[in-house]
Amino acid sequence: MTGKIAILGVFVADTSYRADRAPQMGETILGNAFALGPGGKGSNQAVAAARAGGDVQFISRLGEDAFAEMALSLWAEAGVTPAVSRHGDSYTGAAYIFVEEASGNNAIIICPGVAGTIGPEDVEANRALIEAADVFITQLEQPMDAARRGLELARAARVTTLLNPAPAAPLDDEMLALCDYVTPNESETESITGVPVTSVADAERGADALLARGVGAALITLGEQGVFYKDRQESFHVPACKAGPVVETTGAGDAFNGGFATALAQGQSARDAVRFGCATAGISVTRAGTAPSMPQRAEIEALLAKG
Repeated sequence: MTGKIAILGVFVADTSYRADRAPQMGETILGNAFALGPGGKGSNQAVAAARAGGDVQFISRLGEDAFAEMALSLWAEAGVTPAVSRHGDSYTGAAYIFVEEASGNNAIIICPGVAGTIGPEDVEANRALIEAADVFITQLEQPMDAARRGLELARAARVTTLLNPAPAAPLDDEMLALCDYVTPNESETESITGVPVTSVADAERGADALLARGVGAALITLGEQGVFYKDRQESFHVPACKAGPVVETTGAGDAFNGGFATALAQGQSARDAVRFGCATAGISVTRAGTAPSMPQRAEIEALLAKG
């Protein structure tokens, strides 16, 4: 069972800088490495889902430039079907990513370019793709009204809805009630609910706050502590999957979301889907980059088979 996944989101070209530390304002330091590669949460999740075995359609906007060609080449290689429009009056987005060499932790600035003009009309133009999907995913890098319309169309068609509320932004209860699953990390959970999250117990309190606001299930991603899941019938904690030394954590959240969505679309239980997502993320952090770090299905299954 392949599992059809429709994703609304943004592609940006990642410009990644590795250094011992971040510079202070007005300071110039020497870095250790630079890389240019594909990124954007929606695109990363699409690549993760496709490599994990999903049948993925990606809805977005691109410019008419070299970064757009990078996107199309990536999607062709990964098996993502683009449902994108091209616009010569703006640019394909880009991101600045600082990676701290010793820890692999990161700080990011995103300029979405033409994808920042995605609107409800883009969603309506791809209504048939959304309505035919098993799972619909969106994030908050494109404008909020487009994300909301996508969730509305998916919910009306009884398609499973997944919101990755990143980057964090104010969300009303009506939008949260459209979500079968929400997948915030610690800081996003605090931004949405006001509950600080540093532990699994904190994550449960954050999940309770999200459930009270109408979501179907809350999955709080906790980095090296794994994922806490809670819906109205069950709750559980899945530890992080260790696949090797951590190289970079930038794409971990997107890897989890793509893997989790693929498993859901293929009919796995919530618990098994979380484990599948954790394994996807666990492999991704052992590699540099975002989209390039996303593992193939066979790698994920091999890690899960180790227990």
